[in-house]
Amino acid sequence: MASSVVVFLLILSTAGLLPLLAYSKGGFSMELIHRDSPKSPFYDATSTAHSRLKAAAQRSRARAIYFQQAMQRSTPSKSPASAPAANDNFYSDITPNTFEYLMSIYLGSPAEKILAIADTGSDLIWIQCKPCDECYHQTAPLFDPQSSSTYKVVSCEAESCSALPQGSCGSESQCEYNYAYGDGSFVDGFLSTETISFDAIGGRRVQFPKASSNDGGLVGLGGGQLSLIRQLGSAIDNKFSYCLPSADQTSATSRLNFGSNAVVPGGGSNGAVTTPLIPGYPDTFYFLSLEQISVAGQGGAVNVKPAASTNAKKAQDFGGNIIIDSGTTLTLIDDETLQSVTSKVVSSVKLPRVTDPDGVFSLCFDVSGEEGANNNAKFPDITFHFSGGAAVVLHKSNAFVESAENVLCLALISSDGIGINIFGNIAQQNFHIEYDLGAMQLTLAPADCANL
Repeated sequence: MASSVVVFLLILSTAGLLPLLAYSKGGFSMELIHRDSPKSPFYDATSTAHSRLKAAAQRSRARAIYFQQAMQRSTPSKSPASAPAANDNFYSDITPNTFEYLMSIYLGSPAEKILAIADTGSDLIWIQCKPCDECYHQTAPLFDPQSSSTYKVVSCEAESCSALPQGSCGSESQCEYNYAYGDGSFVDGFLSTETISFDAIGGRRVQFPKASSNDGGLVGLGGGQLSLIRQLGSAIDNKFSYCLPSADQTSATSRLNFGSNAVVPGGGSNGAVTTPLIPGYPDTFYFLSLEQISVAGQGGAVNVKPAASTNAKKAQDFGGNIIIDSGTTLTLIDDETLQSVTSKVVSSVKLPRVTDPDGVFSLCFDVSGEEGANNNAKFPDITFHFSGGAAVVLHKSNAFVESAENVLCLALISSDGIGINIFGNIAQQNFHIEYDLGAMQLTLAPADCANL
């Protein structure tokens, strides 16, 4: 049965941000909640580490396909003066299931606390709201725009309306967003402005007049014009960062940082490396240039081939061939590169090979014997060599996962059939990762994220 989601999409008003510039550049941080954390409404006490990994692997593939569709449907350039047509077959950010992290925000006046998806693979800031007869299920009440004194619908003549991936002009000249999916579901809503605020770690609340969300919304942290990061812009010095603890640290807090709090100290003494963020299509995604992958003790590095899909080629024209994404758990690499890396790992690890019982991973080892007992098995470091000389060393916890009892697998899967390479969040754990959208560069430094 077809279903609809009535949402409103939010933008910030630059007027009213100016008094906050100096304050916010001081920086602030907030908590990121993993979907499998006991703090999450999605927490399942009956799940196991193995079942959670299997579910995350399925989400990783679904999310890669979601990215592929975005890249196939995007265009290299679009005039801001031309509003998109309502019947264009275009990509939408409204996909509530392929995510890994949540963040608490406050929306409206008076403020309502909301738990929303934090997504580096999306731009739009959206929330389900009244009236809505066929919204997807959420436990919190729908947001009521009429109850907020600061809610305002944007005119379809506004420049921000033309930045939507798909929109039209409503009967009262409101900027309307609508999209129909292939499965018969659809979304419909209005671009609006609203006040958003955050509970910063340390007890203070940071408020930005006019912007995004209940446990049925999404905060886009991507690189496009309508994302939270781009809208806050100079108020956060165009910088944000996060630090994700290891998956086995279930009670640890992840942090999302803005402004000066997001800065990763450079100089190399802390192992920090910096690589360019590559312009790509769509500009939502954070593209990097991955040049080689090496396996410790196994001679020459493996050259990484360009991304396979047509629209990934548009990013590759600028040198980009992999997306870094906090919302994808596993790392996806083209099959040719993966097979070469796999061969080097097999030569390095002196343990029996076994088949992954869930069929997710192509290379797994039996660690039940004496050599593998008590987590003593030796596994090589795997280094991702990004452009600019940025060598990111993945230790055992970043490169291998336990898919079943006594079965340890290489945490890379093939991107063939999808055509999108993605540097996933297992590889990013215990790195402090700074996105500087002003300088268009990414800095990664090893860190104990549970105690940062």
